Amino acid sequence: MKIPKGLTLPEFLPKAQAEGYAVAAFSARYRACIRPVVEACVETRSPFIIEISQRELGWFDLTPRQFRDELEQVITDLNVDLPFALHLDHTWEMDVIKAAIEAGFTSVMIDASSKPFDENVALTSEVVAYAHARGVTVEGELGKLTTTDKLESENDEEMYTDPAEAAEFVRRTGVDALAVSVGTAHGVYMVKNPKIDFDRLAEIRRQVGPQTIIVLHGGSGLPPETVHKAMALPGGGISKMNIATDLENAMLKAMGGLKRMTSAELDALDPDLKAKGLAAVKAEAMDKIRHFVRSAGRA
Repeated sequence: MKIPKGLTLPEFLPKAQAEGYAVAAFSARYRACIRPVVEACVETRSPFIIEISQRELGWFDLTPRQFRDELEQVITDLNVDLPFALHLDHTWEMDVIKAAIEAGFTSVMIDASSKPFDENVALTSEVVAYAHARGVTVEGELGKLTTTDKLESENDEEMYTDPAEAAEFVRRTGVDALAVSVGTAHGVYMVKNPKIDFDRLAEIRRQVGPQTIIVLHGGSGLPPETVHKAMALPGGGISKMNIATDLENAMLKAMGGLKRMTSAELDALDPDLKAKGLAAVKAEAMDKIRHFVRSAGRA
């Protein structure tokens, strides 16, 4: 059974692309964090994407169906009437992708960016064929994102997405969305300074055409003006912006600097302490909606 009213990415992201805003893809990570994120979207009348990656499913000890079931409960409880999607983020194993599709995810990501180009094409094409046959859309990745705990190196650009390769990748795989590497990184920017190659991003858009959704990962800690510029590219900027670490950090800080835990361990905390953390998640999500992706009122 699919989530009530859940959409695929092409059903609502082209509107964002055309109007110069983006939709936040919130990696809620913990099951309990889904509710405050959705509450923030309801109160700001913002479309949204809830997502979780293969690695996060392992970190927080969750299955795709448990994550889906929690979102379905929240959607029902809050009587949500907003455009939204449930997305499986960075995933490498077909079995996990199949489990997410079976659970009712409306979008999945196959990340074969560490593979040689032709192998990436082959693996992504396999996922596209499987997912499209079941009404699910696919995000692929080309180029490699670093992590923010590594200092900048002189060869960062070697990991960036090549615009011509991006066009060929989209043509050969049929992906609906493409995550690109243009200078962002996973994590919060404490050591690594983000230097976004906007010329490269604009050329990627020109090469892949307006029909392909461009996704920017590594949103936590990026300056808002950087995201705004990426959303306003000629021909259509990014329309999906991944946000994960900022949400978790806000929650843990509000609870007195607790360390990462499993989803079940969060649920077992003192209710008052947990409530403080979840309130911080909601506040962080609202701030991102209003000032980062500028999607408030777009539903």
